[in-house]
Amino acid sequence: MYVRGRYGHGGRPGMEKEWRCQIGVSGGGELIDQGSHLIDLSRWFLGDLTLEYGAVPTLYWDTQADDNCFLALKSATGAFAWLHATWTEWKNMFSFEIVGRDAKLAIDGLGGSYGVERLSFYKMLPEMGPPETTIWEYPFSDTSWDREFREFEAALTEGRRPLGDIEDAFANLEIVDQVYRGRTS
Repeated sequence: MYVRGRYGHGGRPGMEKEWRCQIGVSGGGELIDQGSHLIDLSRWFLGDLTLEYGAVPTLYWDTQADDNCFLALKSATGAFAWLHATWTEWKNMFSFEIVGRDAKLAIDGLGGSYGVERLSFYKMLPEMGPPETTIWEYPFSDTSWDREFREFEAALTEGRRPLGDIEDAFANLEIVDQVYRGRTS
């Protein structure tokens, strides 16, 4: 039915002088920094998305770059993605929930200062009430970059499109561009 994603960190003294806060260097602010990752994940689970609402305010940092982004995206089937990325979280956090009619998956943490990676599965029972819950934790080193590179290498070797290709990147950045230009559907 929908996904809900939150991704943020609080920055550090002098952050407003760093490259990511300089629009001429980074191309934007928090939307392009962490918000684009939330868009990617949402597209992975919901398919192509259109922008229903987007806001990119600068609420705290003394910079021209946006330090927060708020997005509502919609799929062709009517599923929504509610996303918030921020440089004003104050405690690093990652949370991504996939909500269906009968269950919910909640992915929390990224390791390190974002907390232990955790996958929670909440299965709705026929009588409703508290769901059946199973939780898995992944306290190990992150090997996703290595696995992504191996997938890319395999796609080249096998002559096929890789999972997550240039078309996905273009669709992601089209949404980013629409938000920065203030356009919604």
